[in-house]
Amino acid sequence: MSEEHYDPLLELLEKFPAAADYLSTIVLIQRDYGEVHNSQLALRLGVSKPAVTQAISRLKKLKLIKAQGSGTICLTEQGHEWGNKIITRHYLVEHLLIKNNYPWDKADEEAQRLQAVISQDLADHLFESFGHPQICPHGNPFPGSKAEHMLISAPRLITLKRGESFRLLRITEEGEGIVGLLKFCHQKNIHPGLELSVIDNLEDLCVHLQDLEGQSITIPWSFACHICIEIITK
Repeated sequence: MSEEHYDPLLELLEKFPAAADYLSTIVLIQRDYGEVHNSQLALRLGVSKPAVTQAISRLKKLKLIKAQGSGTICLTEQGHEWGNKIITRHYLVEHLLIKNNYPWDKADEEAQRLQAVISQDLADHLFESFGHPQICPHGNPFPGSKAEHMLISAPRLITLKRGESFRLLRITEEGEGIVGLLKFCHQKNIHPGLELSVIDNLEDLCVHLQDLEGQSITIPWSFACHICIEIITK
Protein backbone atom coordinates (compact mmCIF):
# COMPACT_ATOMS: atom_id res chain seq x y z
CA MET A 1 0.00 0.00 0.00
CA SER A 2 1.48 3.34 -1.05
CA GLU A 3 2.08 6.01 1.58
CA GLU A 4 -0.42 8.27 -0.22
CA HIS A 5 -3.19 5.71 0.26
CA TYR A 6 -2.05 4.32 3.61
CA ASP A 7 -5.03 3.17 5.66
CA PRO A 8 -4.11 2.17 9.25
CA LEU A 9 -7.48 0.50 9.75
CA LEU A 10 -6.95 -1.79 6.76
CA GLU A 11 -3.47 -2.58 8.05
CA LEU A 12 -4.97 -3.64 11.40
CA LEU A 13 -7.63 -5.79 9.72
CA GLU A 14 -5.06 -7.55 7.56
CA LYS A 15 -3.28 -8.68 10.73
CA PHE A 16 -6.38 -9.16 12.88
CA PRO A 17 -9.46 -9.70 10.65
CA ALA A 18 -11.80 -10.46 13.57
CA ALA A 19 -11.23 -6.92 14.88
CA ALA A 20 -13.76 -5.68 12.32
CA ASP A 21 -16.55 -7.74 13.85
CA TYR A 22 -15.55 -6.92 17.42
CA LEU A 23 -15.17 -3.16 17.02
CA SER A 24 -18.33 -2.69 14.96
CA THR A 25 -20.41 -4.97 17.18
CA ILE A 26 -19.28 -3.21 20.35
CA VAL A 27 -20.34 0.14 18.84
CA LEU A 28 -23.72 -1.26 17.75
CA ILE A 29 -24.51 -2.88 21.10
CA GLN A 30 -23.47 0.28 22.93
CA ARG A 31 -25.71 2.54 20.88
CA ASP A 32 -28.70 0.20 21.31
CA TYR A 33 -28.24 -0.75 24.96
CA GLY A 34 -25.77 1.72 26.49
CA GLU A 35 -23.41 -0.91 27.89
CA VAL A 36 -21.51 -3.84 26.41
CA HIS A 37 -20.59 -7.05 28.24
CA ASN A 38 -18.57 -10.09 27.20
CA SER A 39 -21.66 -12.30 27.25
CA GLN A 40 -23.48 -9.98 24.82
CA LEU A 41 -20.55 -10.03 22.44
CA ALA A 42 -20.29 -13.81 22.57
CA LEU A 43 -24.00 -14.18 21.83
CA ARG A 44 -24.07 -11.59 19.01
CA LEU A 45 -20.93 -12.91 17.33
CA GLY A 46 -21.71 -16.58 17.89
CA VAL A 47 -18.41 -17.34 19.60
CA SER A 48 -17.37 -18.70 23.00
CA LYS A 49 -16.77 -16.46 26.02
CA PRO A 50 -13.07 -17.49 26.12
CA ALA A 51 -12.75 -16.38 22.48
CA VAL A 52 -14.21 -12.99 23.39
CA THR A 53 -11.86 -12.66 26.36
CA GLN A 54 -8.87 -13.39 24.11
CA ALA A 55 -9.98 -10.89 21.46
CA ILE A 56 -10.68 -8.18 24.05
CA SER A 57 -7.22 -8.70 25.52
CA ARG A 58 -5.67 -8.24 22.09
CA LEU A 59 -7.72 -5.09 21.44
CA LYS A 60 -6.57 -3.69 24.79
CA LYS A 61 -2.94 -4.19 23.80
CA LEU A 62 -3.69 -2.30 20.59
CA LYS A 63 -5.15 0.54 22.72
CA LEU A 64 -8.58 0.18 21.11
CA ILE A 65 -10.30 -0.83 24.36
CA LYS A 66 -9.92 0.80 27.78
CA ALA A 67 -9.57 -1.01 31.08
CA GLN A 68 -12.94 -2.53 31.89
CA GLY A 69 -14.96 -1.43 34.88
CA SER A 70 -17.92 -3.30 36.37
CA GLY A 71 -17.64 -5.93 33.65
CA THR A 72 -18.34 -3.49 30.84
CA ILE A 73 -16.36 -3.07 27.62
CA CYS A 74 -15.39 0.49 26.66
CA LEU A 75 -13.75 1.54 23.42
CA THR A 76 -11.04 4.16 23.31
CA GLU A 77 -11.56 7.16 21.05
CA GLN A 78 -9.57 5.39 18.32
CA GLY A 79 -11.49 2.17 18.82
CA HIS A 80 -14.82 3.97 18.55
CA GLU A 81 -13.72 5.86 15.45
CA TRP A 82 -12.63 2.67 13.72
CA GLY A 83 -15.78 0.84 14.79
CA ASN A 84 -17.84 3.61 13.18
CA LYS A 85 -15.78 3.39 9.99
CA ILE A 86 -16.33 -0.35 9.74
CA ILE A 87 -20.09 0.08 10.22
CA THR A 88 -20.13 2.80 7.55
CA ARG A 89 -18.22 0.57 5.12
CA HIS A 90 -20.63 -2.27 5.85
CA TYR A 91 -23.67 -0.10 5.07
CA LEU A 92 -22.09 1.25 1.89
CA VAL A 93 -21.37 -2.28 0.66
CA GLU A 94 -25.03 -3.16 1.31
CA HIS A 95 -26.12 -0.18 -0.81
CA LEU A 96 -23.68 -1.16 -3.56
CA LEU A 97 -24.92 -4.75 -3.66
CA ILE A 98 -28.61 -3.90 -3.58
CA LYS A 99 -28.24 -1.19 -6.23
CA ASN A 100 -26.78 -3.95 -8.40
CA ASN A 101 -29.78 -6.20 -7.85
CA TYR A 102 -28.23 -8.41 -5.19
CA PRO A 103 -30.97 -9.92 -2.97
CA TRP A 104 -32.01 -7.56 -0.16
CA ASP A 105 -31.98 -10.31 2.43
CA LYS A 106 -28.47 -11.52 1.55
CA ALA A 107 -26.74 -8.13 1.41
CA ASP A 108 -25.97 -8.03 5.15
CA GLU A 109 -24.17 -11.37 5.07
CA GLU A 110 -21.99 -10.37 2.11
CA ALA A 111 -21.28 -6.93 3.59
CA GLN A 112 -20.08 -8.68 6.75
CA ARG A 113 -17.41 -10.41 4.68
CA LEU A 114 -16.42 -7.33 2.68
CA GLN A 115 -16.45 -4.63 5.38
CA ALA A 116 -12.89 -5.47 6.43
CA VAL A 117 -11.31 -5.22 2.98
CA ILE A 118 -12.54 -2.01 1.37
CA SER A 119 -10.42 1.12 1.72
CA GLN A 120 -11.42 4.52 3.07
CA ASP A 121 -10.89 5.91 -0.44
CA LEU A 122 -13.52 3.53 -1.82
CA ALA A 123 -15.83 4.17 1.13
CA ASP A 124 -15.62 7.94 0.52
CA HIS A 125 -16.28 7.41 -3.19
CA LEU A 126 -19.35 5.26 -2.53
CA PHE A 127 -20.69 7.70 0.05
CA GLU A 128 -20.50 10.53 -2.51
CA SER A 129 -21.87 8.36 -5.33
CA PHE A 130 -24.91 7.31 -3.30
CA GLY A 131 -25.72 10.89 -2.30
CA HIS A 132 -24.62 10.78 1.34
CA PRO A 133 -27.10 8.11 2.55
CA GLN A 134 -28.33 8.40 6.14
CA ILE A 135 -29.50 4.81 6.61
CA CYS A 136 -28.55 1.35 5.37
CA PRO A 137 -31.05 -0.50 3.16
CA HIS A 138 -32.50 -2.18 6.25
CA GLY A 139 -33.10 1.20 7.91
CA ASN A 140 -30.22 1.36 10.41
CA PRO A 141 -28.60 4.81 10.72
CA PHE A 142 -25.08 5.60 9.61
CA PRO A 143 -22.92 6.62 12.60
CA GLY A 144 -23.38 10.33 13.22
CA SER A 145 -26.34 10.72 10.85
CA LYS A 146 -29.04 13.25 11.70
CA ALA A 147 -31.60 10.47 12.09
CA GLU A 148 -29.45 8.30 14.36
CA HIS A 149 -31.02 9.20 17.72
CA MET A 150 -34.59 9.04 16.40
CA LEU A 151 -34.09 5.65 14.77
CA ILE A 152 -32.25 4.08 17.70
CA SER A 153 -34.89 5.25 20.20
CA ALA A 154 -37.88 4.34 17.99
CA PRO A 155 -40.42 1.96 19.59
CA ARG A 156 -40.56 -1.72 18.66
CA LEU A 157 -43.46 -3.27 16.76
CA ILE A 158 -44.35 -5.49 19.73
CA THR A 159 -45.38 -2.41 21.76
CA LEU A 160 -48.32 -1.54 19.48
CA LYS A 161 -51.98 -2.27 20.17
CA ARG A 162 -54.85 -3.35 17.98
CA GLY A 163 -55.94 -0.63 15.54
CA GLU A 164 -52.73 1.41 15.64
CA SER A 165 -51.11 2.38 12.35
CA PHE A 166 -47.39 2.72 11.82
CA ARG A 167 -44.55 3.20 9.37
CA LEU A 168 -41.71 0.70 9.49
CA LEU A 169 -38.38 2.42 10.19
CA ARG A 170 -35.71 -0.24 10.61
CA ILE A 171 -34.83 -3.84 11.24
CA THR A 172 -32.28 -3.73 14.03
CA GLU A 173 -28.71 -4.91 13.53
CA GLU A 174 -29.38 -7.54 16.17
CA GLY A 175 -32.41 -8.65 14.18
CA GLU A 176 -30.42 -8.88 10.96
CA GLY A 177 -28.35 -11.57 12.66
CA ILE A 178 -31.37 -13.73 13.51
CA VAL A 179 -31.63 -16.68 11.17
CA GLY A 180 -34.54 -16.28 8.77
CA LEU A 181 -35.61 -12.75 9.71
CA LEU A 182 -34.30 -10.89 6.67
CA LYS A 183 -35.43 -13.67 4.34
CA PHE A 184 -38.91 -13.52 5.86
CA CYS A 185 -39.04 -9.73 5.45
CA HIS A 186 -37.85 -10.00 1.85
CA GLN A 187 -40.46 -12.62 0.99
CA LYS A 188 -43.26 -10.62 2.65
CA ASN A 189 -42.01 -7.31 1.18
CA ILE A 190 -41.55 -5.87 4.69
CA HIS A 191 -39.14 -2.93 4.38
CA PRO A 192 -38.44 0.56 5.75
CA GLY A 193 -41.16 3.00 4.72
CA LEU A 194 -43.93 0.39 4.55
CA GLU A 195 -47.18 1.53 6.21
CA LEU A 196 -49.27 -1.00 8.09
CA SER A 197 -51.90 -1.28 10.81
CA VAL A 198 -52.20 -3.74 13.68
CA ILE A 199 -55.07 -6.22 13.47
CA ASP A 200 -54.07 -7.98 16.66
CA ASN A 201 -51.04 -8.32 18.95
CA LEU A 202 -50.83 -11.79 20.46
CA GLU A 203 -48.05 -11.23 22.98
CA ASP A 204 -45.23 -13.77 22.88
CA LEU A 205 -46.74 -15.39 19.77
CA CYS A 206 -47.15 -13.08 16.78
CA VAL A 207 -48.45 -9.76 15.49
CA HIS A 208 -51.19 -9.72 12.85
CA LEU A 209 -50.91 -6.77 10.46
CA GLN A 210 -52.66 -5.33 7.42
CA ASP A 211 -51.12 -3.24 4.65
CA LEU A 212 -52.74 -0.34 2.80
CA GLU A 213 -54.13 -2.72 0.17
CA GLY A 214 -55.86 -4.85 2.77
CA GLN A 215 -53.42 -7.75 2.61
CA SER A 216 -52.76 -9.43 5.95
CA ILE A 217 -49.28 -10.24 7.26
CA THR A 218 -48.47 -12.27 10.35
CA ILE A 219 -45.06 -11.66 11.92
CA PRO A 220 -43.67 -14.04 14.53
CA TRP A 221 -43.08 -12.36 17.91
CA SER A 222 -39.36 -13.21 17.79
CA PHE A 223 -39.05 -11.21 14.55
CA ALA A 224 -41.38 -8.37 15.57
CA CYS A 225 -39.14 -7.70 18.60
CA HIS A 226 -36.47 -6.43 16.20
CA ILE A 227 -38.61 -4.19 14.00
CA CYS A 228 -38.66 -0.48 14.91
CA ILE A 229 -41.56 1.70 13.87
CA GLU A 230 -43.01 5.20 13.83
CA ILE A 231 -46.65 5.52 14.90
CA ILE A 232 -48.90 7.27 12.39
CA THR A 233 -51.41 9.54 14.09
CA LYS A 234 -54.73 10.04 12.35
